[in-house]
This record gives sequence, C-alpha cells and structure tokens, in this order.
Amino acid sequence: MSTFDPNAAAAKDSGIFGLPFAVSEAKLVLIPVPWEVTTSYGGGTSQGPQAIFDASKQIDVYDYDLGNFYEAGIAMVNIPEEIQQWNDKARLFAETVIDAGADTENALVNNAIQEVNQYSLQLNEYVYTETKKFLAQGKTVGLIGGDHSTPFGAIQAYLEVYPDLGILHFDAHADTRNAYEGFEHSHASIMYNVITKTALGKLVQVGIRDFCEEEYQFIRHHHDRIQTFFDSDIFSQKMNGKSWSEICDDIIQHLPHEVYISFDIDGLDPRFCPHTGTPVPGGLDFQEALFLIKKVVKSGRKIVGFDLNEVSPGITNGNENDTAGEWDANVGARLLYKLCGYALQHSIT
Repeated sequence: MSTFDPNAAAAKDSGIFGLPFAVSEAKLVLIPVPWEVTTSYGGGTSQGPQAIFDASKQIDVYDYDLGNFYEAGIAMVNIPEEIQQWNDKARLFAETVIDAGADTENALVNNAIQEVNQYSLQLNEYVYTETKKFLAQGKTVGLIGGDHSTPFGAIQAYLEVYPDLGILHFDAHADTRNAYEGFEHSHASIMYNVITKTALGKLVQVGIRDFCEEEYQFIRHHHDRIQTFFDSDIFSQKMNGKSWSEICDDIIQHLPHEVYISFDIDGLDPRFCPHTGTPVPGGLDFQEALFLIKKVVKSGRKIVGFDLNEVSPGITNGNENDTAGEWDANVGARLLYKLCGYALQHSIT
C-alpha cells in the first residue's frame, strides 16, 4: 500500500479492482467459480469471473457512499483451472441430457445425469472447503460465479459460522425447482436445495418474475421460511404511489440481523445484463438494488457474505474476441465492488 496510488490507472499485474493485495493480506477474499454446467438457454457465465476481473480495473476505488473501504484489503483467488476442466467435462454430459429432453427411459441419458450430479457434488465440496478455510481465518468471503448453482457450498459454510443468518436473494427466477432436467444442483434449483438441505431460517427474494407453478406452490408451502417480493407486486405498489424506500423497509423487516446476499445479475433490468443466460423483462434498476442493500446496512443489520452470479461476457462460438458482453462485465464489476464495500462495513467500523 505504501506505493499504491488510488488515483492512477490500474497496473497490469495488479489484483482485482487494480488493488495491490495478496489473498493472505486481504480482509475480503473473492472466490471465482467458472461453472455453467446445467444452463439450458444462453451460455458464457463460466467466463464471468475472468470478465469481471478484467473490467474491474476500470473502477475508481474511491466510493462516494463508502469512502476508501478498499484499504481493508480485497483480493481474488486465482481462477482454478481444475474447476474449469470439471465444467467442460460435465457440460458434455449435460448437453446429452438437454438434447434428449431428459428422457429418463434412456440409459445414456440417465448415466449422463448421474455424471453431472457427481461433478456438481465435487464442485459443492470445493466451494464449501474454500469458503470454510477463509472464514476460519477471520476473512469475509464473496463468491463470483458462474451460474447460480455455484454458491451452495458457500452458504453451507456460512451457516456453520452464522447459524441465524438470512439470505437476501436478488433474481428474476425463484430458483426453487426440484432437480430441474434431472440435475440435482441445477442453477434453477439453488434455493430449493438451500431450503431442503440446510437449516436456513429465512430466505427473502426480490424481483422474482419468472417461475413455474411448482415453484410457486413450494414458496407457499414454505411461507414460514420464504418471503418473496414478486416483481409484479413491486411494480403495482410503485404505480399506486408507494415509494421504493417504503418497499425496501417492507423487505428488510423480514431479514434477521446477519444477512448473506445471493445476487443473480438477471434480477436487474435486462438493459444492465443483456447477455445473461436467461434475461427477463422487468426487474430492478441498478440504483434500486444498491439502495436496498444500503438500507439493509443502515438498519443495523450486517452483510456477512455474498455471491454474484450469471454475469456473461457474451462470448459466442468460442470467439474470445467477441466484445458484446463488455457492458455486462462492467456492470457486474461495479455491482461486485459495492457488494464488497457493504460487506466490509461490519468489520471495519
């Protein structure tokens, strides 16, 4: 830090956001997870962590709302090549299933489903172990996906340290499908798995606008643990004169003292993330999302950890020179920086 100039352009060999910290020095550690095995529409999210890292060098580290929070130290773990290899292998099996329409009478399809499920369990264990390791060192951990199946292991590890935490979930989708297309850890099943396989007490969902009837019934059945603020209802309240600040207060009252944020980028209006895998019209404005997060902290609650998922750089047909998704990566990097800042507030104040 003695030679770091926060007003200068980021050095080529600098870390995320152009910062000079090693992982061992950082108060907040970011774990990248290049994974998109079960995506069934648009692709590219496995390239999200690298795209966000590259875009992050353009961010001015002084923050109007939070000041020089970066001084606590933020660093990203090297993108694990082994996880990328697992992703590529498992994706081939997943494509067999998707192309066949999940025909469970087909032995080849059944075998492919089992292979994908096994790779997903390996990934969960990796994420769990890495998250637990850094939490044991007293660090705050953020995860960068990848598709939205990636944070399951991180949530498990966080619940061991903060058993009373609640999740604030930004998303266009409810993600409460049971083993979607046969994949037990599908990106469409993350919150189903969290509710059925952990002791999480409260899940608060915001911006939800795309879900099947089964998911809606699951939410209703678990009404004691899930509070969903559907995008249609939020819009209607705004049109009837209710302020976003008042709506945020309604959302926040359902959260416990310790909060983990799970942020799927498609929770935002698609103009901020046009290349995400499953964009849906509607959603939150960028500043609306930040306003809610800011109010969570102002309420006295602590953001103890987070994940950011489904940022896609828009790479198509293996063309790494395709720059269509630079906007998505730019938005993702800026959202990530704000998440880092608000997560660090409970440890630096």
